[in-house]
Amino acid sequence: MENLDDLNMDPNTTIKPPSPFQYAFESMTKDMRFVGMFTIIYGAINCLTIIGALIGVPMIFIGMRIREAADQFLIFKTTNSTAALRFGFELQGKYFRTVKILIIIQLVLMVLGIIAVIIFMSFFLSSFMQFPTSS
Repeated sequence: MENLDDLNMDPNTTIKPPSPFQYAFESMTKDMRFVGMFTIIYGAINCLTIIGALIGVPMIFIGMRIREAADQFLIFKTTNSTAALRFGFELQGKYFRTVKILIIIQLVLMVLGIIAVIIFMSFFLSSFMQFPTSS
């Protein structure tokens, strides 16, 4: 907007409509920002418990990471900077790598929790069955 001399005011010039790729790119960056914000909120809720903080704190950081990646993609869209595109992909790759690790940790904790419940229930039922019944 600084240099208005470069404006094309020719009425015969046609404006090209956005391509399907441009729509998909815009949609992807919006989705990345939404997922990032949701991940940050979910991580903050997880941090309300001590055990949940093990998962919650990294989730907050990866939520910020995916939002930064979306920002880099928007910078690429406006400036056509290949450095911004490369940095956006690097941030997105770190996001998915960390999510993969967190999913594995959550699955392990879930299995350990199920095993703990089964052990607790077996002790509870075995102690309950030892009481003599009155006849």
